[in-house]
Amino acid sequence: MKMAYDINGKIALVTGANRGIGRAIVDAFLHHGATKVYAAVRNLDSADPLIEQYGDMVEPVQLDLAKPETIVAMAVRTDDAQVIVNNAAVYKAATPLDSDAIDALELAMKINVFGLVRMAQAFAPVLRENGGGAFVQLNSIASLKCSSNFATHSASKAATYSITQALRELLGQQGTAVLSVHPGLIATDMASDAGLAGAAEPPSLVAEGIVAALKSGDFHLFPDTMAQRIGRAYESFSKSIIEVDIEEYKTDRH
Repeated sequence: MKMAYDINGKIALVTGANRGIGRAIVDAFLHHGATKVYAAVRNLDSADPLIEQYGDMVEPVQLDLAKPETIVAMAVRTDDAQVIVNNAAVYKAATPLDSDAIDALELAMKINVFGLVRMAQAFAPVLRENGGGAFVQLNSIASLKCSSNFATHSASKAATYSITQALRELLGQQGTAVLSVHPGLIATDMASDAGLAGAAEPPSLVAEGIVAALKSGDFHLFPDTMAQRIGRAYESFSKSIIEVDIEEYKTDRH
């Protein structure tokens, strides 16, 4: 079931808000009428440019996904948040045959996957108390298509996508809209680190896409050219398998 959500007049929290896609989301939310955005960052000073531009419409809060206690403390401090965007992530890629593959995968799972679970656990009650709201998870086309060069990163994103599907069901029961975002080539530091910046598109595509997808009640967002190509191919499977209740696939035992 679709849950449409309008960012206008809402209070949002965006992790990794100081640069790249996170910064673009802050810009887009405030442009579309959000009254306040909590900018969750590891270094509070990194949010200074946002404060200089938006004043008290942006409030920095400290978050380190490697330190679970900061997630709990942040949820207490931002208990009026109505929209949560879990954008912060780590990129440390390796092939399965690389000597550091296990280390890379452990780090990706610790930050990307465990971080998502902890964010959801901390903020599900906050969103429930504030009327339902919305939970946005930045996944990736890497959650659907793995390249050997960044296999460990892709594995972590496949896991976050799986968790996001579960959150859609669980949070939906309390009236919370859930959006799974799958960018492709976006001009960010992460794309540069992966050597993919050449054909990358602006982060604003992702940010504006999130605003529109929430308003439409969509579960998936494929914002850029590469992502849209994958999204079109994936759409039929998603509509008939991912976005339906598993009860519909139970066989009749009689």
